[in-house]
Amino acid sequence: MKIIKYLFFLLLLVVIGGAVYVATIDGEFQIEESRVIDAPDEVLFNTINEYKTWEKWGPWMDESDDLIMEYPEKTSGEGASYSWKSETQGDGKMETNRVSPFTSIDQNATFITPMGESKSDVYWKFEKIEGSKTKVTWGMKGEQSFMEKAFWATQDSTLSQSLRPMYTRGLEKLDAHVNEKMKVYAISVDGVTEHEGGFYMYSATTSAIDAISEKMAQMLPAVNTYMKQNNLPQTGMPFTLYNEYNEEQGTAIFATAIPTREKVITPKESAVLSDFLPKQKVVKTTLKGDYENLKEAWEAGYKYIADNGLELNSTSPAFEVYKTDPGLQPNPAEWITEIYIPIQ
Repeated sequence: MKIIKYLFFLLLLVVIGGAVYVATIDGEFQIEESRVIDAPDEVLFNTINEYKTWEKWGPWMDESDDLIMEYPEKTSGEGASYSWKSETQGDGKMETNRVSPFTSIDQNATFITPMGESKSDVYWKFEKIEGSKTKVTWGMKGEQSFMEKAFWATQDSTLSQSLRPMYTRGLEKLDAHVNEKMKVYAISVDGVTEHEGGFYMYSATTSAIDAISEKMAQMLPAVNTYMKQNNLPQTGMPFTLYNEYNEEQGTAIFATAIPTREKVITPKESAVLSDFLPKQKVVKTTLKGDYENLKEAWEAGYKYIADNGLELNSTSPAFEVYKTDPGLQPNPAEWITEIYIPIQ
């Protein structure tokens, strides 16, 4: 009987000692991972700010086959939330507390497990770097409960060490998801229509085909600046006229232009000139997506002309109109370009 008492007393000392040890463990934790992603900060911010996208890239989707996501009416912006249920991973809820457009998002995460309910602060930071790239930082911080500290004291790794690979994988999946979405495009041949034409200001040049984009990036701002300096109204979206496009030689003669209200007499030495686009019959093709798909869109337009026995108007240059300003819409998948090929 005395042995049993001694054993019980010894067990009690172990339990008390263990409790004291656990109580002295610093329960504060912070996990933070960063990744440079080749995507605009606005695109990444909008993706993460919308909870319905999380099931597309969230790393926990790889960990559980029974995860059920539930969404309220508001799923983006301050006050947005979503919750999940899982017998293997536990239940929980995520809620957005504060958003600073394109720079940061602050959230609260609630986890319900056999060890009880715990809350943590989740944060996102977006830092623009070279070109269109963005450094995305994803972190979580909080304080473990007594039971959580006791559990992790028996493990070979800490909570932070255990969760860090999941955050790394989540950022990798976010990178892949966003870049896949930005590459989505659609081409539609709208058929024969009539383009109204009109006056425009332009700057023209000859260049290698593979240098057209670079040249346009210099020429279009020059036309825009000239129009602003001379108080000329812009009456439509910018466009490019292809006076000559020689794939065999790899060269093109083209003009970047902006529509205006009437003919403008420019100084003799001016690099920006004025001209008129006639009202004409055209085949219209629309591209929704990145400019890198323009070649395919042009081919679709010319194929339509050939398939329908239409005749090109060789005296009038074909042109493309940029209906979307990339400066206002950073997601290439949302860019709209209209291609007009004149026909007889």
